Amino acid sequence: MPPVVPVRDRRARRSRSALLRAAVDLVGERGTAAVPISDLADAADVSRQVLYQQFGDRDALLLEAALDLARRDLMPRLGDPAAAVPGRARSLAVARHFAEHRGFYRALMTGSTAFALGKALSGLLVPFNRQLFQEALGGTLDARTMDDLAMCLAGGGQALVCAWLIEGEDPLDPEEFADRTTRMVTVLVSALLTVHAPGGAPGALASGQPGERTIR
Repeated sequence: MPPVVPVRDRRARRSRSALLRAAVDLVGERGTAAVPISDLADAADVSRQVLYQQFGDRDALLLEAALDLARRDLMPRLGDPAAAVPGRARSLAVARHFAEHRGFYRALMTGSTAFALGKALSGLLVPFNRQLFQEALGGTLDARTMDDLAMCLAGGGQALVCAWLIEGEDPLDPEEFADRTTRMVTVLVSALLTVHAPGGAPGALASGQPGERTIR
């Protein structure tokens, strides 16, 4: 038999989920993160006290709503970081997710949660970047440098997404953005392969090689 969940716990989870959904919906509709706490609570059909109990303040709610959305919608599209998925397919999945939720993310990226959101989203993508560099450069770099590269690529990618969401023309074109990011990653990996190819021979990137895995 499944474990019995206390009624209070079930109610708390329902309230939390309702607040997360309300945050995404209201911020996305209004295009601003400055949604009154009373509006968020009303949309979730909970009291302001419940909101404070669950999240502490509005910024914490909005940040958690963004991470919840990314975990529910984006991460399943990306799959297992260790799986052999073409790089462009993942770039396109990222572009489509953010384009579909442009109003919500753009509001957060131009508000008080911008820094925390960028750091959190970058953290979600680090394992995928680490695997990319591991496949292309495994054995030629120490683990710390591999991690640093993965973090740099995640941060740079997040900055590109942010600029695209804020400044891009309507409607956003995920296909075009996926091409841009794929080219950027391909150039980066190719340059690193040239410098850190097995045997240390500069210019050792041959045709048919690891860098090409990022553009299929």
